[in-house]
Amino acid sequence: MDNGAVNAPIPPPIDDGGRALDRTGLRAFEVVLAWVEQRILDGELRVGQLLPPERELARMLDVSRAAVREAVRTLQAQGVVRSSVGAGGAGGTTVTSVPTRALVRFLRLHVALANFPAIDVIEARIALEKLSIRLATEHARASDLAAMRDALTVMQHPETDRERYNDADTAFHVAIAEAAGNRLATDLTVAIRESMRLPLLSAFRHVGDWGSLVTQLGEDHTSLYAAIERGDADTAERLVERHIRSAWAALFPDQPTSSARSEQ
Repeated sequence: MDNGAVNAPIPPPIDDGGRALDRTGLRAFEVVLAWVEQRILDGELRVGQLLPPERELARMLDVSRAAVREAVRTLQAQGVVRSSVGAGGAGGTTVTSVPTRALVRFLRLHVALANFPAIDVIEARIALEKLSIRLATEHARASDLAAMRDALTVMQHPETDRERYNDADTAFHVAIAEAAGNRLATDLTVAIRESMRLPLLSAFRHVGDWGSLVTQLGEDHTSLYAAIERGDADTAERLVERHIRSAWAALFPDQPTSSARSEQ
């Protein structure tokens, strides 16, 4: 069986442990991906466990060994497995915890390519950052506060260009997410921020009154930092939503800052 689309009549589902694997519309390597995914979701494959050997998995799923190898490469790129070569039990393909960088890369590309309406991205970001900043008021360490201050220093420096400002702005919000201590919120925040890096930078470059915008954003960021430092969660939540909506309105005046659904 080749790795292309399954154009021939679809063979009967493979019965594996009493369950049927639905192959409808799947290419051969996707059959392998579906098998691995389902077993991870069912809790049958856990971090540290080995996938069946290539030959055995190909036989079980009635696909070629090339299809298994392609599936493994895909899973490796996603950070789901790692493969090693060794004698005896030293080699094989092992399920691994998805590294943060792999998850962020996947989410960043998905957000950037999916053409979500801008307002959907804004509202998702607001929800995430309200959660992050509330947790940050409770859990921020001295090192977290120092990272925020470093970003503020860059943004407040009169010689900071717009690209460095954009990077420091991102670093400030990522520092808040990291201070929250919620790894998923951090990764999602990083993914959304990085997926919007180029649109934001383009907007920064086309702002007419750059000085006024920097002043506005500087006041916002300083207020956010102060609320985190004193542990004022309610104020921090309110300020971060206002900051995100007002900044977006200044940078993209022709786009809405709230959805019709949220206004009803």
